[in-house]
Amino acid sequence: MDLTDLHVFWFALLGVLITGYAILDGFDLGVGIVHPLVRGDRERRLVLNSIGPLWDGNEVWLVTFGGALFAAFPKAYASLFSAFYLPFMFLLFALIGRAISIEFRSKTKSRFWRTYWDHSFAFSSLVVTLLFGVAAGNAIAGIPLDARGDMQGSVLELLGPYPLAVGGLAVVTAALHGTLYLHLKTEGALQERIGGWRWPLFGAFLVAYLGVTIATLALVPHATKNFDRFPLAWGVVALNVLAVANVPRAIHHGKPGQAFLSSCALIAALVFLFGMALFPKLAVSSLDPAFDLDVWNAASSEATLRLMRTIAFLGMPFVLTYTAIVYWVFRGKTKLDDFSY
Repeated sequence: MDLTDLHVFWFALLGVLITGYAILDGFDLGVGIVHPLVRGDRERRLVLNSIGPLWDGNEVWLVTFGGALFAAFPKAYASLFSAFYLPFMFLLFALIGRAISIEFRSKTKSRFWRTYWDHSFAFSSLVVTLLFGVAAGNAIAGIPLDARGDMQGSVLELLGPYPLAVGGLAVVTAALHGTLYLHLKTEGALQERIGGWRWPLFGAFLVAYLGVTIATLALVPHATKNFDRFPLAWGVVALNVLAVANVPRAIHHGKPGQAFLSSCALIAALVFLFGMALFPKLAVSSLDPAFDLDVWNAASSEATLRLMRTIAFLGMPFVLTYTAIVYWVFRGKTKLDDFSY
């Protein structure tokens, strides 16, 4: 893989951006998924405030990814957004619902009001995660795109068993990731109870992980073809397995920080393997391989890619610096004060 090739560079940068989003927004989506398990208003507020200063900054990575995809690969952007138009509308409403649930929940002390927004927060987080997983599953398995890049058939065709299985894996991975994060940010009885969720969630993740891996090898044979071209990628497979294995080890030895970092590593490895399954494709056509969109036939002009690369080199340090500062300022255990949600 030659990163000096502008097309390959932009594919790699998209991978970096979606990895950052999956890790950072992954844990606060997971917090939303497990939110109904928390007891009482005070504990629910603690859970919300554990991500309160972070969730909107985490979504910057998704916005940047969308902008980079549009600028670098406009044809793929148009085809994918057209193919997933209705699911993306659901995704947009779920992202909005999640945001307003966090902001509105504590505006009044009405029990009905807070219960409604609690359910809205959890449901929106679940829908967002599931839809991202289903989209990833379809991207790997293939979308019925014609020669013009338009999807043929019904949107219901996107809800096949394999994409739904990948969506299920995304949900349990986010739930585990969020739980490991919450265990770091809480204390006392709440932390102890959250600690009890980790083993069942890891068991559910392991079943989904093994199931999707076997299904991918059996149903999507092209997903492993790049390993012949890039044998060093097997090292990431090994690191992925080690990261998965280290989660229960860290939990057992009472090292919550190490468990969370292992969860971050396994998510990064999964995103890398997703990219390996696609490269150099951006959209795989299930109708005819000739209709596939790749990093060359879906790209902007060389001049545009070169200009955007310069902008990326200037902008990425600001994104990284902002992220680092926010996480440093709000480090430590979550506390409630007059400005809390």
